[in-house]
Amino acid sequence: MADGWIDACAADDIEEEDVLRFDHAGRTFAIYRLEGDAYFATDGLCTHEKVHLAEGFVIGTLIECPKHNGRFDVRSGEAKGAPVCINLATHPVKQEGGRIYLRIG
Repeated sequence: MADGWIDACAADDIEEEDVLRFDHAGRTFAIYRLEGDAYFATDGLCTHEKVHLAEGFVIGTLIECPKHNGRFDVRSGEAKGAPVCINLATHPVKQEGGRIYLRIG
């Protein structure tokens, strides 16, 4: 946990245009790998009914919740489709040495 960065997973653990669940310190996060090896992270539970987003689908820059199909932009956490109306918290991500690190606030 050097400088507040937490080792979450290997970069190759996440397929392109997919999402991975990461649990740490009693919290759940979702780590996304978009086209072009761009990585992002948000809180891992939908703000609508607390469903795990890692069971959802990545569509471009959006994650679609598996329960009611609400959508969030994984880059900003912005709620983009009903029934979700509360944004997700986002977390800084860096890739270093083939690993993905999160900074959790």
